Amino acid sequence: MDSKNRADFLAELKPGGKYDGIVGIYRHNVSADRIGVFDKDIINALAETGTVKWIAHNGAGYDQIDVLQCLSKGKFTSISFLSSIKILSPSTLLPLTCDLGISVSNTPGAVDDATATTALYLVISCLREYSWAEQSLRNGTWKTPLSSGRTHDVTGRTLGVLGLGGIGLRLAHLVHAFPMRVVYYSRKKVVDAPEWCKYVDSVEELCRESDVLSVHVPLRDDTVHLVGEKEIRAMKKGSIIVNTARGKVIDEEAMIRALEDGHVRRDLILLSLLSEVRVLSSCRLLV
Repeated sequence: MDSKNRADFLAELKPGGKYDGIVGIYRHNVSADRIGVFDKDIINALAETGTVKWIAHNGAGYDQIDVLQCLSKGKFTSISFLSSIKILSPSTLLPLTCDLGISVSNTPGAVDDATATTALYLVISCLREYSWAEQSLRNGTWKTPLSSGRTHDVTGRTLGVLGLGGIGLRLAHLVHAFPMRVVYYSRKKVVDAPEWCKYVDSVEELCRESDVLSVHVPLRDDTVHLVGEKEIRAMKKGSIIVNTARGKVIDEEAMIRALEDGHVRRDLILLSLLSEVRVLSSCRLLV
């Protein structure tokens, strides 16, 4: 797809356009920079072609696709259709524009290890202040602005995993090597979770027990601001939040207030995929 913008893409889907007759679309997140998310207008335009049968989304999360609009189109195209053409390995499938038999696939599991190791790096870096040390080195100030009293050992600290799915479980196994104590909250208790993973029955309780909270839930209507003012304030003063999920899972205004008043450690790295780019005067934000 080399359309320069959304208008060009929609125009080129029409009969006689460069995309006339296509039967499948491989969608990468970078396409959103030019044509935006796959919202109602995009989905309807694809349906109107009469030829598109499959959208392959290169990503685990599918919040950039209007799932409700997809569902409103009707019934589901089963995995057997895709398996029969030997293109898709089993994964989550969502129904789209059923009258035309269009399906969309995502890639759960493909980035579990990459995301979990990124989260591990951030957990260690925050506790040991490696990012501050690197910045001080680059600035030529060496150890001057650093204090060993602000660093913490990883061993024995409590990691709270919000969402013990593929990524959360992989991170739990990684930190168990130190070991860190692991507690988690998911919509329901994970039956095959390791015995050293303690289940708690609310997000607030998870925050209360955690030295580091690591967020690993998808963005849906019911997870927007899942970590809000109440949950953040339930955390110990000086706790750490690592968010390698979607920014809107955390109430960003509540998070910023907690950073500014020191409830969440502002002298450490906070990784948050914010829904908007912010510049915070009182803390350092790594995106």
